[in-house]
Amino acid sequence: MYEFIFKFDSLYELWAFWIAVVALAGFLLGGLFLVTRPQAEVIGHPKGLFLLFMAEMWERFSYYGMRALLIFYLIQHWMFEESKAYVIYGAYTALVYIAPVIGGYLADRYLGQRKAVLFGAVLLTIGHFCMAFEGDASLGQDNPMIDVFWLALALIIVGSGFLKANISVLVGQLYERTDIRRDPAYTIFYMGINVGAATAAIICGYLGQSPEWGWSWGFGLAGAGMLLGLIFFVVGKPLLLGKGEPKDPAKIAGAREWLIYGVGLGMVVLCWAAIQYQELVGYVLGAFGGGLVLFVLFTAVTKLAPEERDRIFAAMFLILVSIVFWALFEQAGSSLNVFTENHVDTAGVNSSMFQSVNAIYIVMLAPIFAMLWQGLAAKNAEPSTPMKFGLAVIQVGLGFLVLVWGSQSAGVNVPTPVIFIFLIYLLHTTGELCLSPVGLSAMNRLSPAHMASLIMGTWFFASATGNFAAGLIASATGGEGVGEEAGKELVLGVYSTVGWYAVGIGVAVMVVSPLIKKLMHLDTLEDDTIDDDLLGQGEVGEPQAAGIKPATRS
Repeated sequence: MYEFIFKFDSLYELWAFWIAVVALAGFLLGGLFLVTRPQAEVIGHPKGLFLLFMAEMWERFSYYGMRALLIFYLIQHWMFEESKAYVIYGAYTALVYIAPVIGGYLADRYLGQRKAVLFGAVLLTIGHFCMAFEGDASLGQDNPMIDVFWLALALIIVGSGFLKANISVLVGQLYERTDIRRDPAYTIFYMGINVGAATAAIICGYLGQSPEWGWSWGFGLAGAGMLLGLIFFVVGKPLLLGKGEPKDPAKIAGAREWLIYGVGLGMVVLCWAAIQYQELVGYVLGAFGGGLVLFVLFTAVTKLAPEERDRIFAAMFLILVSIVFWALFEQAGSSLNVFTENHVDTAGVNSSMFQSVNAIYIVMLAPIFAMLWQGLAAKNAEPSTPMKFGLAVIQVGLGFLVLVWGSQSAGVNVPTPVIFIFLIYLLHTTGELCLSPVGLSAMNRLSPAHMASLIMGTWFFASATGNFAAGLIASATGGEGVGEEAGKELVLGVYSTVGWYAVGIGVAVMVVSPLIKKLMHLDTLEDDTIDDDLLGQGEVGEPQAAGIKPATRS
């Protein structure tokens, strides 16, 4: 036992916690210093950028702080069986991906980005604080506070939909379309995302899983972080220079604005019901997803020129491949989190704290990948987008196979060495960097101007489907009542199966990638002055399951 203000089970845990605290405090004080300077711009950027940086950093702190603890909260506090808890988790993350489509639409048509972000932040703050109400843990699901828990999840889902769909757009609105500072600005902004994600998993994870503090402290700190972000956003309104306001104020004149907020609260009610009946989420995803794909294909076949039609076919292929990737990648917050808790030698470090590893890898590796792609492109050797997707799926599969090999080599009856958790997250992160930012760029490039939003909506709907499928895969690893050793063998069996399937699918994608590249007709692709406003692959990415609508270059 080690003690420095707080008590820690290991020296590693102590160092990780305090480094995260110092890093978070440093970024907070640095941001405050920059936004309070008397000049309109600091270090070459408008002060509004650093206001949005801090607001988003705290929003991501709250989201990832809660996410790191959620699966354990479901199993250990509410006493759900593992398989059921995984399905709930998958439904929750799927809804987080769907909500931004609606939040972005309402902001574009009516509220404007600033008011939508403010409304989302209020819902998120209330939702995160509601998570801190535990009730009597001995009652399990008979605890009356479980209805507050469902409400908290619903508020967070809808709040994320309004905030994440629009705050990135505000960054772009601070710059002219041709301003060369735009890409560096997004890099700074996404640094805030990853700082919030990495520090939250460590700090909130420690408090939530510490016997001396408990769930309410972990979730309560996440709520406090969101409240800080809300305060920054409200007080710093002048720094936004009037950006993000409604395009047509007449549309929300009088009581109409409150009607839009009422729609948002109606979404909360729907999500409150959906998160309790997860099967409905699956049916909705299946029905609407299938209908959406058929509508896109019908439009492509009947209304587009041959080359544009082919590009839509290529985009749909990439979208289908992305479902496979996210279904495996999103084991991180559910089954892999529980595997780390039950079967890994973490050297005394709380298992939820390992949810920070992906965000830390993103910060370290994203600039390297951006330079790698640029360097290969300069030599005319950059892999095609379908080839990168194939590589991504192979890497996510290899991550599981490495973990299975490491666990079996050490012995099923002994804890798995923690190095293999770092390795699986490393392979999954490199896979993510081959697919996520590249996919956003590809959807924008392959879509005709009048179908850009539809195709991007399909991309994120596929992400939601992948998250729900992740919950179903994770539920197959739930081995209640079979004993620890048999439970570990069950998980490793599932991981081995999905790992080999992923490698096979990835290889198949690489084999057909020349055909898909041909369908993209890159040689005849022309610049478009309309809707050419989505973030491409040059910016630093965010860990997934964030629930973001692509930022637009306004």
